[in-house]
Amino acid sequence: MTDQMSTSPAKRLTGERPMQGVTPDSLLALHAAGYRTVIERLGAGTMLDVGCGQGFESARFLAPDRVVVGADYSADAVTAARERWGAEGLQVAQMDALSLGFAGGRFRWACSSHLIEHFDSPEGHVRELARVLADDGTVFFLTPNAPADFENPFHIHLFEPDELRSLLERYFHDVTVQGMDAVPHVKADFTARRVKANKVLRLDVFDLRHKIPRSWYIGAYTRILPLAYKVIARGDSGGMTGITADDFFVTDQLDRTTMVLFATASRPRRPV
Repeated sequence: MTDQMSTSPAKRLTGERPMQGVTPDSLLALHAAGYRTVIERLGAGTMLDVGCGQGFESARFLAPDRVVVGADYSADAVTAARERWGAEGLQVAQMDALSLGFAGGRFRWACSSHLIEHFDSPEGHVRELARVLADDGTVFFLTPNAPADFENPFHIHLFEPDELRSLLERYFHDVTVQGMDAVPHVKADFTARRVKANKVLRLDVFDLRHKIPRSWYIGAYTRILPLAYKVIARGDSGGMTGITADDFFVTDQLDRTTMVLFATASRPRRPV
């Protein structure tokens, strides 16, 4: 297993990244709420969005006083983002989040949304973001809260709050870890879909999915997921549910049911 998968097409639902009109509304709204939360904390300057995918969220960072650069390892995703948002001012580059092709200290702001959990070695991702940030720079991390996450073979390293804080403090002077949660009826929506999915997973009575090579599991997962959504999440996408980013909020009260961790890390530490 490499640190980043290299075979997932950007235009087909795989479960690796959200897709408008296909991914359930609640998951799209969760991602949108995370980006909104970052936007509320931004100022002027150059912004990096790592793991930008097709760019529909990265484009929200654009502002008259802000240059936005998106980076993604997928050539298909980068092409789609550039074709759709390039004329709006979004700059996009294909590169590995563990080895960013930018000079040190280039960015005032950075965002890593639902990306750090995809790495075998997440510390390398944090180290690279610290390197490309300015001395007064800030990066925002959004990642599933380990106890609340549902099984996804693309999620390799899940964090609980203390572990995430400990990692970030090795590379940044100022770190805060908060949570992002949802109003009760939206959490109930996630719970109901999880109950249905668990019934399907129980069919794997010998737990074969965790015994076969991960690449095989991912291959099967990416083929089954679109069918599963049609059965488990029928009517949950395309705006039919009415769930929006307004149903999510930032909280300092973290517990095992908190859906997502939202970390702010500022003033990168420099090697002596």
